[in-house]
Amino acid sequence: MNALQNKVQLIGNLGNNPDVRNTESGKKMARVSIATNESYRNAKGETVKETQWHNAVAWGKNAEVIEKYLTKGSQVAVEGKLVTRNYVDKDGIKRYTTEVQVNDILLLGSKNNGK
Repeated sequence: MNALQNKVQLIGNLGNNPDVRNTESGKKMARVSIATNESYRNAKGETVKETQWHNAVAWGKNAEVIEKYLTKGSQVAVEGKLVTRNYVDKDGIKRYTTEVQVNDILLLGSKNNGK
């Protein structure tokens, strides 16, 4: 049951092209922004569509898959865990960010989806 303590699964579309970098140690890292959509009916019976944006980061082989196959608009399913980190911005203010650390990735849609 411990494996379920911090688990996230998302299916969505990339909002931009992946930001892929190599660290000083030579490890590949990819950052993506994933949009998920939900629809519901409000009190007036109107359909309302809401989009949520999720930042995700992948390392190693998963980063290589993202770099090779995904572009803006690509549909993807990711599984991972939520990680919160902090940093100091250029004005010296401590900021916090939460992102999905990708453990597994599944490419959805057609081969040319988003390209």
